[in-house]
Amino acid sequence: MKKLLAITAFICLAFYLPACKSKVKDADVKASVETALAANPDLNGVVADVKDGVATITGEVRTDAARAAAETAAKGIKGVKSVVNNLTVAAPPPPVVNADDETLTRGLADALKDNPTVKSSIVDGKIVLTGEIVKAKWVALKQMLDKLKSKGYDLTGLKIK
Repeated sequence: MKKLLAITAFICLAFYLPACKSKVKDADVKASVETALAANPDLNGVVADVKDGVATITGEVRTDAARAAAETAAKGIKGVKSVVNNLTVAAPPPPVVNADDETLTRGLADALKDNPTVKSSIVDGKIVLTGEIVKAKWVALKQMLDKLKSKGYDLTGLKIK
């Protein structure tokens, strides 16, 4: 009887002792992931959440390389079983191309050659139009003006019929 009790106790201990190992808490894993992400200045603004060992990273980064670096950093943390990478890569800003006034003047003269009722000038890289134009001709003129890459338009003196 004592042998049976001892064997039963041994079997119970064999099954229950591994369960006593302390599990890594999601909050601790999350803190570690956030620390690893904060170490890289390219990952500023990236947020991490951890549930059952699955790290989810969200936010916006500038490059694909930064997106991959964030995932690698999260995967390297003890307690992270997998990573869900919900990071987006920001679109690059459009190039700023401002034509100089001389180029604008030539392009503007060419665009307005068929519109004698419209007068123009250039002020600080902006096209200033005055006069009158028919709506159908305005659409075509606007397309030509857009190609000149000016800093903008001042149409307050232009009447579109």
